[in-house]
Order: sequence, then structure tokens, then C-alpha cells
Amino acid sequence: MKILLRRNLNSALRTIPRPCSRKPVSTRKLSTRGPILARSNTARKLALAVLFGSAIGGSVLFSTKHKSVALDTQAKGVSVEELQKHINEDTGIWVAINGNVYDLTSFLSIHPGGPQIIKKYAGKNASKIFNKFHGPDFISKYLSPEDCLGPLLGELGEAEDITEADDDETRKVFRDNLPPLSEIFTLTDFEYVAKKICSPTAWYYYSSGAEDEVTLRENHNAFSRIFFKPRVLVDVASVDLSTKMLGTWTSVPFYVSAAAQAKLGHPDGELSISRGCGTEDAIQMISHYSSYSAESIIKEAKKNQSHWYQLYVTGKDAARQTVESVAKLGVKALFVTVDTPELGRREKDMKLRARLEASMASESEKESPNSTAPPNEDEINDNKKASDEPKAKGADQGQEDLKSNVVYGRDLQVTWKDIVEIKSWTGLPLVIKGVQSVEDIVLAAENGIEAVVLSNHGGRQLDYARAPIEVLADAMPVLRERGLNDKIEIYIDGGVRRGGDVIKCLALGAKGVGLGRVFLYANACYGEAGVRKAIELLREEIRLDMRLLGVSKIEDLGPQHLDLRNLYSRTPPRDNLYYGNYEPLSPPRFAHEE
Repeated sequence: MKILLRRNLNSALRTIPRPCSRKPVSTRKLSTRGPILARSNTARKLALAVLFGSAIGGSVLFSTKHKSVALDTQAKGVSVEELQKHINEDTGIWVAINGNVYDLTSFLSIHPGGPQIIKKYAGKNASKIFNKFHGPDFISKYLSPEDCLGPLLGELGEAEDITEADDDETRKVFRDNLPPLSEIFTLTDFEYVAKKICSPTAWYYYSSGAEDEVTLRENHNAFSRIFFKPRVLVDVASVDLSTKMLGTWTSVPFYVSAAAQAKLGHPDGELSISRGCGTEDAIQMISHYSSYSAESIIKEAKKNQSHWYQLYVTGKDAARQTVESVAKLGVKALFVTVDTPELGRREKDMKLRARLEASMASESEKESPNSTAPPNEDEINDNKKASDEPKAKGADQGQEDLKSNVVYGRDLQVTWKDIVEIKSWTGLPLVIKGVQSVEDIVLAAENGIEAVVLSNHGGRQLDYARAPIEVLADAMPVLRERGLNDKIEIYIDGGVRRGGDVIKCLALGAKGVGLGRVFLYANACYGEAGVRKAIELLREEIRLDMRLLGVSKIEDLGPQHLDLRNLYSRTPPRDNLYYGNYEPLSPPRFAHEE
């Protein structure tokens, strides 16, 4: 999380189009916001949290854009010497970003990953790490002018990016020698290249799953247990892949699913994904935690290009404001994510963050000459007071802080009643994303929900959750039996790597298929060109497989084209952690073998 924070700081603030307007204040604690912030306190906290805390999570919420205020001629700015005095909570935590100075004291108590990483950059120029993660409009949309203390006066070099790894030079060599796109033949080729060139932060965020990653692997493996039943002597001279999803016609039956913080892999982040989708006529779902704002992403779109928006409910007021904002931007559908009441244990990501925290703690000790001095009585009392504060039942905040580089919004109170209320806020089609059981699909249909996405969050939440393709195979017969199959559209994501996987989903009854990681990898490697190539590969695989299957139109696909007899014949997943430590019994030895 800390890694992400630093990167986030530097990227978003570098390209601020306007100066900040607040006079320097020598000491300032938490400030109250004026009417210029037309959003709930919850929304503001989450936005600030994302500023420092998101790694694959950036422009979280839509909020009223701060009006540009001319620089007060009385405000002379903040000198380097003054900035360097504000390095703790008593004096205020001040940070320089892209030529301006910001008071981030109020953010310390908000950051779910702890205050250490912010304090690490107190009194320093954090532009390098901030710009690594955020788009140019982040500051103007998510910080109040009161957070800006004025321009930085004097020269101050950018502080070191502590998230950079020792093998950065090795990865740079790979990036400078990328295989040409002409040598990319499968979607997994993008993943192979991305693993070589992405930073550890990006790679582990993009690729990791929950706990033993059984569900992560099963999402993909389940497709290998479904076989085709091709028909012959069918006119397949022309194969039409166009289809209608949520009332919008598109040239392909798949879409780019929401995935946070694309900027981790490529400077253009979601912008280049949007451009690629526009050129290839594929729908892009914008993540609630995208690196760039929805407004910036949609500005990259071509005329008549379609976007959907993924919403995390972080409070009713903030959610409603977000819904109204994206509706004005012209998104075609709203997807409410419901499978993250708490984050799953993404342990690869957690280990990386733990190593970073340990490194930061070690550096802090070296920088503090009095760090080995025994604590005084006041410090002991303060520590005891903090340790006596009640914690949430069952909570382990240290572990919670490590779970993800993205500050996901969590609202444990969202129920079916709330979904119906959210639906009343907008005329957009409302889709529930993260459904994992037949029972919940039926409830959605009975509650008038237009669509659901069968998804287990890419295997990143509950390990041993079933593969979505299995849930789909169970659900469609029930919906048909109850006469609900025409009342709700079913979408699916997770584990898709081939055009044949898409066809299997469509034949079982899915209306469309989402892919997230694949496009993060393609974008990280080749930007817009990679996104276009990934779409082209999928399109060609689907076209060819449909022709060989004996089907010329999407609507003609059905269960009759599939052999499902092995779908539920799971083999026990290999527990790599267990067998890595297991020492098998040895057979008896012959005397001459001693």
C-alpha cells in the first residue's frame, strides 16, 4: 500500500493545470472543508485514501470538481526551509508535489495502510512516486484547495522512490527489448511478457489471488473440462460476432472488465485501454478505482464508443453522487460490485508490502539518531493509551493493512433493499457484479435487476469459491424452468484466455464475457497497440472456432454444442505450499547404498 501511495503522490500532482490558492499556515491539524466540497465526508476520506493508498486503485469517486481559484497574490508560497520543518504531526505533515506544497496531516488517520509511508515523505518532494500512479486531474478532483499551501519556493530534488526494486535495471533491459507484436500469438503471451517487465508492485497486484489461489487457478482450469460437439454441413461462409449487451450493439461478445490502477503497468493507464477499445469497437468497463478519472477516460473515446461503470458502495451519499456523475458522462450501464465486504488475503501482495514496510522501518531508524534512546514517561503513557483502545471484534489491523495496494471501499450494510434503492437513482441498466450462486441469480431476477455478473473477483476474494463457468452451467436450467431466463441477462468473467472459452460461456447462456487481467497485461506491455492486438486475437479465435463448430451467429450457440460430462470432475488442486515442505517417507536402503 505504501508502495502505491508513493507512486500515486507523484503522478497525479505533476500535471496540475492550476496553482493552489491557500496561504501557508505554520501549524494546521485537521481542517474543516467549506461548501466547495459538495460531497460527504465518507467520499472525501476514500478519495484521499486512494491518493496515497491505491496501487491498482486511483480515481475512486466522482465528486464535485473544485473550482479553479486564482493564486492569491498575498500568498508567497512555501520555502524549502519551511517545508522541511513540517515532518511530524505536531508541526503538520507537509509534502511537495509537482511544484506545490500540500498539508497531508489529516490523511494520516485515514490511510488504511498506516501513516508510515506518508511520514516518510514529510518535508520532501514526493513528485516522482506520486506521478508514477495518478493522472493529471487527480488533485483538482479529489483535494480541497485548503489542502494546498502554495507553490514551493526554491529548488528541492525529487525524493527517491522507495517502491523501486533492486531488479529495476533488469526489467528495463527486457522492456527495451520487447518482442514485436507480430510475435504475440496468444493472450498468455502478454502475461509472459508482462511478468518480465512489470514492477513487483504491479505484477503481484495484477496476478495474485486469495490464499492458496485455488480459485484463481480453477477459474481457468474449469474451461478445460468442457468439450465441444461440432456440427458439420452447415453454411458458415459468413460468421457474425456482433451482439447486443445491455441494449448496446457491439462488434464482439466480450468486454474489457473493470480492473483498478492500469497506470501501474503503463503511463497512459486506462486512457490507452479506452483508445484501443474505441478503435476495435469493444466495450470498456471503467473501474471505480481507475488511475484516471472516468471523465478523462471517456474523453479519450471515439464517437459513439460505449463505456460501462463499476461502482463500489462506500456510503449512500457518495454512491448516489457517483451514479449521477457518470450518468451525465454518458456511460451505458452501472455495475455494482458486491463481493468485497472485506478484502481476501492476497498473500503475494501482502508479502511484498510487508517487505516494504520492514525496509521503511529500518530506514527510519537509521535517519533518527535518537531512535535507540529509551522512551520517556509521556511516550510510555501514550503507547499504553493507544494499546488500550478497543479494536473491532476479530480484527487484525496489521494484517488488514497489508491485504491490498488498493483502498477498496467497504460498506457491510449493503443489502438487496439497497440495490433496489440504487436502481431507483438512475435510468441506467443496473448490474450486480460478484454473484456466485444460483440462489442469488434468481433473487436478482425476481427483484427486477437487469443483469448480473457471475464473478469471484478473479479468485481474489474467497478461495475455493467455485469457478463462474460452473455456476453458469447450474443457473441457466433453473432460470429456464422458472421462466426467468428472458428477464435477466447473465454476464461472466474469470479465467478466460481463449476465444473458445468465450464461446463456451455464450453457449451455456451468457450474454457477454468479461476479461480484466488480460488487458492489464496487454496494456502494460504495448499500450493501446497491445489492447487492440488482444481484441483482435480474441475476435479471430472466436470467429474460427465458431466456423469449425458449425455456428454462424452468436444467437445460434447453445448447450447442444457442449459436452459437460467432465465439468464437475475436479481433480484435487496441487497445494504447492504444502508439498514444498513435505518430506516423503524413504524406502529401506540396501547395505551397499549407505
